[in-house]
Amino acid sequence: MILTVEIGNSTITLGGVEGEDVCFECRINTDRVKTSDTYAIDLKTLFEIYGVALDTIEGVIIASVVPQVLNSVRTAIRKLLNLEPLVVGPGLKTGLNIRLENPGQMGADLVAADVAALREHKPPLIIIDMGTATAMSVLDPDGAHLGGCVCPGVKIGLDALTAKTSLLPGIQLDSPRQAVGRNTADAMRSGIMYGTAAMLDGMIDRFSEETGWDFTIVATGGHAKRIVPLCRHEIIYDQYLLCKGLAALYRSNQD
Repeated sequence: MILTVEIGNSTITLGGVEGEDVCFECRINTDRVKTSDTYAIDLKTLFEIYGVALDTIEGVIIASVVPQVLNSVRTAIRKLLNLEPLVVGPGLKTGLNIRLENPGQMGADLVAADVAALREHKPPLIIIDMGTATAMSVLDPDGAHLGGCVCPGVKIGLDALTAKTSLLPGIQLDSPRQAVGRNTADAMRSGIMYGTAAMLDGMIDRFSEETGWDFTIVATGGHAKRIVPLCRHEIIYDQYLLCKGLAALYRSNQD
């Protein structure tokens, strides 16, 4: 089994991949002050909950967008599994053609998403990763990464709305019943949920107008499952996109 670890700003997502199958996926909160020992305890507990024997894990790969947490998690894995994790970054073979002005600025999570999407879908592609931030990547008909946009994530929008306004309450991010909210909570849900869906639809339209391409659109990330059904464009939801991409990267770097 290959253990995939995606260190995001809000959560750390762990996945177990055997062949092409994702055996499990789970999350813990990202904590910038936790020690490697504490992370090792968290990981061991999760493996016990999901029935994962430590000796079945043959390799580990990490994608991190939180540099100050990477070392603690990597050290925890060394202590717990006695394995040296691969880390997505300079020197790792990806097979991607990254046509950004500075390719080194591309996030490790976006690299993994590109790799997985290109294995399963024909470009041109738009890949949407809805985590703490919402990132949209554009891949041309040859599969080259051209760039994209980064927008505030769903939770960031909600937190800002409730923190900066005196009379708006905290709410659950349930699907709104309709666009026209008849009370404060429903109006907030409409604005956050339908507003995010409209933003995605609008950016997809702009990408298409700018390039002249008809895209296949793939979405992943913690909030995508709720937002994608509210969009007007056809969007493929893939919960395990990054997990599969990381596993593919691990295998391609074992030669």
